[in-house]
Amino acid sequence: MENAKKSVELTQDESEAFSRVVLPEPQPGVCIYNHFATRGIRVDRVEPGLVVCTLKVPPRLTDRAGNLANGAIANLVDQVGAAVHVRGLPVNVSVDISISFMSKAKLGESVVSTHEELHMSWSRRS
Repeated sequence: MENAKKSVELTQDESEAFSRVVLPEPQPGVCIYNHFATRGIRVDRVEPGLVVCTLKVPPRLTDRAGNLANGAIANLVDQVGAAVHVRGLPVNVSVDISISFMSKAKLGESVVSTHEELHMSWSRRS
Protein backbone atom coordinates (compact mmCIF):
# COMPACT_ATOMS: atom_id res chain seq x y z
CA MET A 1 0.00 0.00 0.00
CA GLU A 2 2.86 2.38 0.76
CA ASN A 3 4.36 1.81 -2.69
CA ALA A 4 1.01 2.70 -4.27
CA LYS A 5 0.83 5.91 -2.22
CA LYS A 6 4.38 6.87 -3.20
CA SER A 7 3.66 6.33 -6.89
CA VAL A 8 0.91 8.97 -6.89
CA GLU A 9 2.51 11.51 -4.54
CA LEU A 10 3.83 14.67 -6.19
CA THR A 11 7.38 15.82 -5.65
CA GLN A 12 7.94 19.43 -4.61
CA ASP A 13 8.84 20.36 -8.22
CA GLU A 14 5.74 18.63 -9.57
CA SER A 15 3.54 20.34 -7.00
CA GLU A 16 4.99 23.74 -7.93
CA ALA A 17 4.56 23.04 -11.63
CA PHE A 18 0.95 22.05 -11.07
CA SER A 19 0.26 25.25 -9.14
CA ARG A 20 1.43 27.25 -12.19
CA VAL A 21 -1.07 25.62 -14.55
CA VAL A 22 -3.38 28.29 -15.92
CA LEU A 23 -6.86 27.16 -16.88
CA PRO A 24 -9.22 29.31 -18.93
CA GLU A 25 -12.25 30.86 -17.28
CA PRO A 26 -15.29 28.60 -17.64
CA GLN A 27 -17.53 29.68 -20.51
CA PRO A 28 -20.95 28.40 -21.51
CA GLY A 29 -20.66 25.70 -24.16
CA VAL A 30 -16.87 25.31 -23.76
CA CYS A 31 -15.60 22.04 -22.29
CA ILE A 32 -12.44 22.43 -20.16
CA TYR A 33 -11.66 18.76 -20.85
CA ASN A 34 -11.41 19.34 -24.59
CA HIS A 35 -9.35 22.48 -24.06
CA PHE A 36 -6.87 20.54 -21.94
CA ALA A 37 -6.75 17.18 -23.73
CA THR A 38 -7.20 17.92 -27.42
CA ARG A 39 -5.81 21.43 -27.90
CA GLY A 40 -2.95 21.45 -30.38
CA ILE A 41 -4.07 18.56 -32.57
CA ARG A 42 -3.57 19.37 -36.26
CA VAL A 43 -5.78 17.50 -38.72
CA ASP A 44 -3.61 16.61 -41.72
CA ARG A 45 -5.90 14.38 -43.79
CA VAL A 46 -9.56 13.43 -43.79
CA GLU A 47 -11.21 10.84 -46.03
CA PRO A 48 -14.24 8.61 -45.52
CA GLY A 49 -13.17 6.18 -42.81
CA LEU A 50 -9.76 7.82 -42.28
CA VAL A 51 -8.38 10.69 -40.19
CA VAL A 52 -4.66 11.53 -39.87
CA CYS A 53 -3.55 14.01 -37.21
CA THR A 54 -0.31 15.43 -35.84
CA LEU A 55 0.39 16.63 -32.31
CA LYS A 56 3.50 18.31 -30.94
CA VAL A 57 3.82 16.85 -27.44
CA PRO A 58 2.96 19.62 -24.94
CA PRO A 59 4.11 19.69 -21.29
CA ARG A 60 0.54 19.22 -20.01
CA LEU A 61 0.34 15.71 -21.56
CA THR A 62 3.68 14.33 -20.37
CA ASP A 63 4.50 11.92 -17.58
CA ARG A 64 7.20 12.36 -14.95
CA ALA A 65 9.88 11.22 -17.40
CA GLY A 66 8.89 13.83 -19.98
CA ASN A 67 7.22 11.32 -22.32
CA LEU A 68 3.75 11.59 -23.80
CA ALA A 69 1.70 9.88 -21.08
CA ASN A 70 0.08 6.54 -21.96
CA GLY A 71 -3.27 7.84 -20.72
CA ALA A 72 -2.96 10.88 -22.98
CA ILE A 73 -2.25 8.58 -25.93
CA ALA A 74 -5.32 6.47 -25.18
CA ASN A 75 -7.43 9.61 -24.81
CA LEU A 76 -6.24 10.99 -28.15
CA VAL A 77 -6.92 7.65 -29.86
CA ASP A 78 -10.44 7.68 -28.42
CA GLN A 79 -11.19 11.33 -29.17
CA VAL A 80 -9.83 11.48 -32.70
CA GLY A 81 -10.97 7.96 -33.49
CA ALA A 82 -14.54 9.06 -32.77
CA ALA A 83 -14.26 11.27 -35.85
CA VAL A 84 -13.92 8.18 -38.03
CA HIS A 85 -17.44 6.91 -38.46
CA VAL A 86 -20.08 6.34 -41.08
CA ARG A 87 -22.07 9.49 -41.79
CA GLY A 88 -25.62 9.29 -40.53
CA LEU A 89 -24.91 6.79 -37.79
CA PRO A 90 -24.56 7.89 -34.18
CA VAL A 91 -21.16 7.94 -32.49
CA ASN A 92 -21.58 6.36 -29.10
CA VAL A 93 -18.53 5.00 -27.29
CA SER A 94 -15.36 3.16 -28.12
CA VAL A 95 -15.91 -0.54 -27.65
CA ASP A 96 -12.41 -1.73 -28.45
CA ILE A 97 -9.25 0.34 -28.71
CA SER A 98 -5.98 -1.24 -29.77
CA ILE A 99 -2.84 0.82 -29.16
CA SER A 100 0.65 -0.35 -30.11
CA PHE A 101 3.33 1.50 -28.14
CA MET A 102 6.32 1.35 -30.47
CA SER A 103 8.48 3.95 -28.72
CA LYS A 104 8.25 6.94 -26.41
CA ALA A 105 7.41 10.43 -27.68
CA LYS A 106 9.33 13.13 -25.81
CA LEU A 107 8.23 16.64 -24.94
CA GLY A 108 8.32 18.80 -28.07
CA GLU A 109 8.41 15.91 -30.53
CA SER A 110 5.67 15.55 -33.13
CA VAL A 111 3.57 12.40 -33.25
CA VAL A 112 1.35 11.27 -36.11
CA SER A 113 -1.91 9.52 -35.31
CA THR A 114 -3.70 7.57 -38.05
CA HIS A 115 -7.28 6.51 -37.38
CA GLU A 116 -8.90 4.09 -39.77
CA GLU A 117 -12.26 2.41 -39.56
CA LEU A 118 -11.44 -1.27 -39.77
CA HIS A 119 -14.82 -2.88 -39.24
CA MET A 120 -18.26 -1.75 -38.29
CA SER A 121 -21.17 -4.08 -37.71
CA TRP A 122 -24.34 -4.17 -35.75
CA SER A 123 -27.26 -6.48 -35.29
CA ARG A 124 -30.79 -6.16 -34.04
CA ARG A 125 -32.11 -8.47 -31.41
CA SER A 126 -35.77 -8.98 -30.80
